Amino acid sequence: MAEPIGQKYPDKRRSRRAKIAKPLRVRPSEPRDEHFEDMPISVNASKDGVYFHTRRANYYKGMRVFVTFPFSSAHDPMNCEYVGEVVRVESLPNGRFGVALHLSMTLNYGAGASPGSISRA
Repeated sequence: MAEPIGQKYPDKRRSRRAKIAKPLRVRPSEPRDEHFEDMPISVNASKDGVYFHTRRANYYKGMRVFVTFPFSSAHDPMNCEYVGEVVRVESLPNGRFGVALHLSMTLNYGAGASPGSISRA
């Protein structure tokens, strides 16, 4: 019998989620992790987090990643890249996984910031 989601995963969110299907790009930020570039579609998002489904089994709780959300192309000046951390990985049917990310920092490349400047999300 499945546990109710509230008992299995206590709600630690600070902001509400919105169902939003937007592309994102996820890459590991630690050199020890095998490099990959995942391009999933978000299921929902909040001010400081994103949840998506993927077929990649590379994700683990505590993994640090670079996240571009929303992502349109590698050369789009409107892309916003974040440093994030995997806070939950769920097994889903058909060999898929649900991944929840906490977005902790923004790497601002535009909007008046100098390249490489960092601000807290």
